[in-house]
Amino acid sequence: MALQHALDRLLIHSPIPDEDRKTLESLPVEERLFEPGSFIIREGDFSRELLILKSGFCIRHKISKDGYRQIVGVNIAGDIVNLHNLCLDESDHNVQMLTRSIVAAVSKDEVRFLLHRRGAIGAAFLAASLVDSSIYREWILNNGRRDSRTRIGHLLCELAVRLEVSGIGSGQAYDLPMTQEQLGDAVGITAVHVNRSLKSLARDGLINQVGRRISFPNWNRLKDAVGFNARYLYVRPPSQWGSQTPS
Repeated sequence: MALQHALDRLLIHSPIPDEDRKTLESLPVEERLFEPGSFIIREGDFSRELLILKSGFCIRHKISKDGYRQIVGVNIAGDIVNLHNLCLDESDHNVQMLTRSIVAAVSKDEVRFLLHRRGAIGAAFLAASLVDSSIYREWILNNGRRDSRTRIGHLLCELAVRLEVSGIGSGQAYDLPMTQEQLGDAVGITAVHVNRSLKSLARDGLINQVGRRISFPNWNRLKDAVGFNARYLYVRPPSQWGSQTPS
């Protein structure tokens, strides 16, 4: 059951026969508990394991020479947080916990063994890697060509869709796991600009925020205002997030 979320996530993008799924489920797994702020991977680490987030949230980030942090991804339960280590031994970025989380560790060599012998499993992992790349491309566009308010709104939309599709929570509302400083590090603006952007979105009736609870009074208006299209997430059915409110 430790790999249940990860297998469900893989099935979103690529079918896996029952026999192959059972083979993956039978892999030996070690579960570990991490506290908020803990690093599970540091840049330069060599990994012999694939790490799957069973619960909670974590971030991927890099640190500049001057000590500035750029968050390059947010992971939710079910994500393989170091999928790149399946083929690349050394990590080029850090992975750090946002919340108290459980991580399931599985031998990279055992997964590789299955990839070489079961085509459907290999295709599923390849698809997951390609979706990761698609998300990175959208983040580059978001941070490079959108204004502060749009960047924040777009990230809030992305989290809503990913949480809903993964069956973790309702896309209509969720508890934002990131501080304003962390949001700023994700979209390349200061915490002051994050605060202003959130207030602007709320003032226009595009979001409601009570503490960390985010909800969407009018999903269609919000996605149109920030130019959000979930195509890059490759969720099914693809029309679900085009015109409907998260449900």
